Amino acid sequence: MKRGVEMMLQRIIRDWDSNGKDTASRLAGARQYLTQGKAVPAEAAVALLEAVLRPGDKVNIEGDNQKQADFLAKCLCQVDPAKIHDLHMIQSTLSIPEHLDVFEKGIAKKLDFSYSGGQGERLAGLMRDGKIEIGAIHTYLELYGRYFVDLTPRVALLVAEKADHEGNLYTGFSTEDTPAIIEATKFRKGIVIVQVNEIVAKLPRVDIPGDWVDFVIESPEPFKLDPLFTKDPALISDGKILKAMLALKGIYQEYEIKTLNHGVGFDTAAIELILPTYGEELGLKGKVCTNFILNPHPTIIPAIETGWVQSIHSPGGEIGMEEYVKARPDIFFIGPDGNMRSNRVFTQVGGHYAIDMFIGSTLQIDPYGNSSTATKTRVAGFGGAPNLGCDAKGRRHTTAPWLQCGAELGVREECIGTAQRGKKLVVQLVDTLSKKLQPGFVEELDAVTLAQHAGLAIEPIMIYGDDLTHIISEVGIAYLHKCRNMAERTAAIRGIAGKTEVGAKADPQVTQRLRELGIIKTPADLQIDTARANKSLLAAKSIRELVEWSGGLYNPPAKYRNW
Repeated sequence: MKRGVEMMLQRIIRDWDSNGKDTASRLAGARQYLTQGKAVPAEAAVALLEAVLRPGDKVNIEGDNQKQADFLAKCLCQVDPAKIHDLHMIQSTLSIPEHLDVFEKGIAKKLDFSYSGGQGERLAGLMRDGKIEIGAIHTYLELYGRYFVDLTPRVALLVAEKADHEGNLYTGFSTEDTPAIIEATKFRKGIVIVQVNEIVAKLPRVDIPGDWVDFVIESPEPFKLDPLFTKDPALISDGKILKAMLALKGIYQEYEIKTLNHGVGFDTAAIELILPTYGEELGLKGKVCTNFILNPHPTIIPAIETGWVQSIHSPGGEIGMEEYVKARPDIFFIGPDGNMRSNRVFTQVGGHYAIDMFIGSTLQIDPYGNSSTATKTRVAGFGGAPNLGCDAKGRRHTTAPWLQCGAELGVREECIGTAQRGKKLVVQLVDTLSKKLQPGFVEELDAVTLAQHAGLAIEPIMIYGDDLTHIISEVGIAYLHKCRNMAERTAAIRGIAGKTEVGAKADPQVTQRLRELGIIKTPADLQIDTARANKSLLAAKSIRELVEWSGGLYNPPAKYRNW
């Protein structure tokens, strides 16, 4: 018996630094491409990648929401597939064609990601054709977490504004994902290659130390940065203004929501633009919308200028907003260099735990309240919505809106008995019918079919119905958290689904009873004059007026200069 225990307790003899030795071997083959310090000329980038990569490597290529390591992405597409193949790509966003070209060229095989942006339609086609293996469609914070568990990159291809010859990085206005990726990679002995716009003698500030960087490459062109968050007020429809009015009076005012996140889209842009008008009429200044988790949306400028907003922490930047943000350091998080520092990881954490409400749009929602932006023809991914738009079960700090929503929960006693607990407000804005007459309310999400075709273990649902507290359509608001059972919840959704297949099954008598219970509220119930839902309520009706509100500090991209 004793001998058996001794044998069990024998020390395992193994190499405890195999990653480090493998990295050293790869770096030894790559040093020939160095010129000064850690700098590598752009023309040697493809050869450098072939020197440091191995078949089957986990590779992270930035791939942020806006900021793209586009030069390195193009170079990765040029490596020899006979040498480099079966890569497992790990990146938050698919934004440029090269992010999918690597799969068609046989260089990459498997993908874990969060958001596909403009590549959504092409991704859906590749998935249908079995040309790409999907690990999972993550929320941002989930993917960042896995960097430090089971999806640690072996090689990271990153992007920054500037570097010096020692590899110190300045990430500037759009830091985004860079710190999380580089820390996960480097501290597991991975290899870090960074494209920069410029190699300089002295940086404005050091955001990433050079010890964490192996190679820097001055890109022939500045990295691609997408103006994802610029919404032209001129394109905001009357229907979206009506939903904004419903949101302000039926939710913001009712719960006095101060800490929140606005999703990306015209729905939330409309809310931002009626704060100085309709919000002022309701007497809500100082009571709502004081502290945001938010990219620097240009449509938030009038609310800032009229004194609504106290603070904004941003996951990324926005083209043209640089000078405006610099001039408002009391509002935005500004570094010692006078420039904003964004951070998608920290913002996602704040959005998960520190805010009282998430409100954003969706493409489809079913009778159970499950919503998704993944359709049969387009797999957009979810970005941060699943963790911004969920009830954070670990939350313990209290606020009045959180406690109020929790007290209204129809199934609270069935879940936790008599214990006191709040609930985060999770709100989805949806058009009953889109401009292309596509229904927002459907009996079955396209995500179900997509999962079957792509061999996914679960349907790609963005926000699950049990996390959802409110749905707003142009018909009214469904206060789902007040429902006492699934039948009541389904009836509430059908009651605001309008002229869709879901709405057609609504029982008018049941809908009326739910209105009497305050589970459904229509514009009439909230004394909202629908005739006022037009552009006259917008504080700014064009991009040009946003520039005027900013005192000339906002410099919109050329494609938005339509005057």
